[in-house]
Amino acid sequence: MTPMYWPRPVTHSSPFPYETKSDRMTGRHEAVLPSEAVDALSVRSDGVYVDGTFGRGGHSELILSVLGPAGALYALDRDPEAVRAAGVRFAHDGRFRIERGSFESLERFCDGWGITGRVDGLLLDIGVSSPQLDDPRRGFSFLQDGPLDMRMDPSEGPSAAQWLRQTDEHEIADALWRYGEERYSRRIARAIVCTRSESPIDTTAALASLVAGAVPSRERNKHPATRTFQAIRIIVNRELDALKAGLEQALAVLRAGGRLVVICFHSLEDRLVKRFIRANARVPQAPRRLPVADTGAGAKLRAVGKLVRPSEAECRANPRARSALMRVAEVLA
Repeated sequence: MTPMYWPRPVTHSSPFPYETKSDRMTGRHEAVLPSEAVDALSVRSDGVYVDGTFGRGGHSELILSVLGPAGALYALDRDPEAVRAAGVRFAHDGRFRIERGSFESLERFCDGWGITGRVDGLLLDIGVSSPQLDDPRRGFSFLQDGPLDMRMDPSEGPSAAQWLRQTDEHEIADALWRYGEERYSRRIARAIVCTRSESPIDTTAALASLVAGAVPSRERNKHPATRTFQAIRIIVNRELDALKAGLEQALAVLRAGGRLVVICFHSLEDRLVKRFIRANARVPQAPRRLPVADTGAGAKLRAVGKLVRPSEAECRANPRARSALMRVAEVLA
């Protein structure tokens, strides 16, 4: 595969999670748990690394600062604007390559790069980036009105507005409950179906207003539409399915001793990661009656350290970091 670079820079100001306007910050996107993530990767100067969620390159920049001339960093991102930003930021660094795509296809990309089974470290920073939240054209946030899109790759699949238009009430309610943990999911789904029969729900402001009207109570310092927007975004981008696929493929692309580092921002993602590590760190059980000694062979991963959370200082400087959870695992021989 040929590395992809784009000549046009993309600039944004960036708010962090969209509960309240007081969360908003200006300047470029700040990587979450930056030093902790790079330390967890245990970067070698001549190693081969993959940043499966480039974003705006904060983690990639730190990895490159440790890599020597013989090292290599490969990156992926579904968002074409992130790929353009990478082309501007690292276009002249021969150690860096990026492709537009999802870590859901991690093994295919690594095969194309010729690094399958040779990767020393894989980093996945799951979720939406600050520039995506800040651009009203992308439809991720309700702080500014814009088209109700929410796709990380705007050319792929139905938008959030299209999904709401074609999905039945029961399925909408189920999605809001399952992926947003929204206790008023049925009320909101009913309001969506009633409203769309009269006029389309095509903007972020329209959806946010509809949800606010349907929800009878408020959580402190949280907009009533926060959980609904999260759930629809996860559905539209198939985020949990992509994470499951990416984790499974990590076992194929990482070498023995290679590190898997995953940063999540809510419990649904973190639960998947925790269960994946636990399942692959467990030795398969032999049939009880067979005279087979338990040698510990068969486990594919070992957990490295405990769950990592951002420091209070990082949370003050970068409110987006508040809900971050990082888990680390190492591939066994």
